[in-house]
Amino acid sequence: MAKKYVHIHRLRRVYTWELPVRLYHWLNALVMVALIVTGFYISNPLVISSHQEASNRFVMGWMRAIHFIAAYIFFFNFIFRLYWGFVGNKYANWKQFIPTGKFFFKEIWQVLKIDILQLKGKEHLSVGHNALAGFIYFFTFIAFGIQSLTGFGLYASMSNWWLPKLFSWVPAILGGDIMVRQVHHWTMWFFILFVVIHVYLVFYHDYVEGRGETSSMVGGWKFIEEEAFQKDQQTAPDRRVLTDEKK
Repeated sequence: MAKKYVHIHRLRRVYTWELPVRLYHWLNALVMVALIVTGFYISNPLVISSHQEASNRFVMGWMRAIHFIAAYIFFFNFIFRLYWGFVGNKYANWKQFIPTGKFFFKEIWQVLKIDILQLKGKEHLSVGHNALAGFIYFFTFIAFGIQSLTGFGLYASMSNWWLPKLFSWVPAILGGDIMVRQVHHWTMWFFILFVVIHVYLVFYHDYVEGRGETSSMVGGWKFIEEEAFQKDQQTAPDRRVLTDEKK
């Protein structure tokens, strides 16, 4: 009888997501929820009947205040992420998001086959973001910029602070406040769609790969096959990558 041999992967514990990246991620998730909820209310407010004085039911004012505070946090958090793309480790670097060669597009096609056709046997591709995820995040950064421009462009006419007034040119470029609001609203729906797909794929890849995909954005560590890690280091070595071997 022929003997069957089971290959046991040698795993390496790799510190993938640095603390600033994790803080950026969760803070961004929180303010995006606040912006979407308050944005929906501002665009289509509810009629609230009450026997109280109108001055005691300043719902729209609170919604706008929360929206503006969340917008400032969103903006400065975005600026910080742009900066960290140059000073962070290799998994936060801009090279993770911009196609730099044929291998990038080859991996995108491989991930599409895994995600859409549920191809088995080639799930372990990248230590940090896979190529498809990185490429999609690149478009989200563009969308972040669009939301910042259109949001502060709308706010410029009613604010006394110099920062929003820097964006007063946006309505003139886009043809007025109505078009700016439309672009702002359409981009919001991009983020809603992105969040739904993002959450699904994180849990799906966590299931098929078993690398701690979900928990890595809390603690920063992933469990990576030794072969995959060595391949990753050969293509783009980084001395600041922290590791710990596990069997």
